[in-house]
Amino acid sequence: MRIHDISIPISPDMPTYPGDPTVSITPVLQIANGDSANVSQLCMGDHTGTHLDPPVHFVPGGKTVDQLDLDVLYGPAIVADLTRVSGVITPQDLEAAKLPRGVERALLKTRNSRLWTRTGFDQDYVGVSADAAKWLIDRGILLVGIDYLSIEPFGAVQPDTHHILLRAGVIIVEGLNLKDVAPGAYTLACLPLKIAKGDGGPCRAILIEG
Repeated sequence: MRIHDISIPISPDMPTYPGDPTVSITPVLQIANGDSANVSQLCMGDHTGTHLDPPVHFVPGGKTVDQLDLDVLYGPAIVADLTRVSGVITPQDLEAAKLPRGVERALLKTRNSRLWTRTGFDQDYVGVSADAAKWLIDRGILLVGIDYLSIEPFGAVQPDTHHILLRAGVIIVEGLNLKDVAPGAYTLACLPLKIAKGDGGPCRAILIEG
């Protein structure tokens, strides 16, 4: 068995989506200063780094992070190869990726995973079109992940992709790093912080191979 950590480290230097809070980590207690322990204060948004979007993120009255079904957040998953897509993922791209019938968790590996080595937020990332979101729902997908900070194409007039997926109850996982993960079948574990009434949840996401 091999475990792949597909999470992004949280640090003050990490990219954040425009308009979201940046990250600060401030020491409160330090052994070096004579305190009995090291304790730091972490300040960040709940859509920082590797995180998931529950329905309430865009759907009033939708499920919050602490209400999500854990059975969806753990189980068989497919990493689909979409690295040749240069703009927005379409239904045709998903058809070409040949996702197996019956798969409920799909992680979309794109050229985005190379963006994590760059400084700051990069607007030139691959998102998912509204039609592709409908395609995923029609195929019975319950969780979809992508390897940058939003599944929505940057600059979209309306967040249609989010609305379509979240209204259907599909959990969105954003901020994955799939650069060193080969396409194929894995077991996904993606557990967010249990934030009461949370509209987002930072996760430690892993893929288990074998």
